[in-house]
Amino acid sequence: MNQTNLELPEPLDVIAVGAHPDDVEIACGGTLAKLVRQGYRVGIVDLTDGEPTPNSPGPEARLAEARAAAEVLGVQERIQLDLPNRRLFDSFESRVALASQFRRWRPRMVLGFGAKTPMASPDHWQAMQITDAAIFYSRLTKWDEYFGGLPVHTIGRHLYYRLAVEPDTISGHSHHLTVDVAGTIDTKLASIECYQTQFAHKAGILDRVRAAATVTGAAAGCAAGESFAAAKPFAVDDLFQTAVGS
Repeated sequence: MNQTNLELPEPLDVIAVGAHPDDVEIACGGTLAKLVRQGYRVGIVDLTDGEPTPNSPGPEARLAEARAAAEVLGVQERIQLDLPNRRLFDSFESRVALASQFRRWRPRMVLGFGAKTPMASPDHWQAMQITDAAIFYSRLTKWDEYFGGLPVHTIGRHLYYRLAVEPDTISGHSHHLTVDVAGTIDTKLASIECYQTQFAHKAGILDRVRAAATVTGAAAGCAAGESFAAAKPFAVDDLFQTAVGS
């Protein structure tokens, strides 16, 4: 296919990748809502539909919850790749499927899982590996046959997130940063609350997420925070503006 004949959508500035619907809300919903309010175009890619799960009647209910959560956050796009839940593995096909979305939407930054989540779904770890590889595949030339003519795209920044109730720092990564989400923590909690099939039976989950954000923010001097690790160090241009703000 001739690349010049492709009609591509308006680019997204940021894409957050989760293994299941609700992953990114729990991890970085406050940050996504804040980015939207700041005028950036934000998308979410769910690698699977998250089904089956014990308290959900089926994929249609989970999809409706995901759409409602996206509306609460204000994100412009939510994409579901329909890879197999519970059997998600880092494979060539999974990498190409996600890299194709990166080529199509051309984000400048990608947020994704940064560590294993012991005693939680192993899909999370697989999602990290798939995302790492897809960022690389997105910029590879001389591979058009796998991408339907979608143009190559280089992603400028990759940040790792952690789930809200996991430790603030990700082992093996020395460059962490905290986003002040005091103004959007309630939006984050409202987006999580959309997943009644997942959390209605888990008493206190919203209190736990709020408490975790309070602890993360307190270390950085704000009322609520979400922490990220940089996949590799990056430089800032205005040290004062970055460290002190306006």
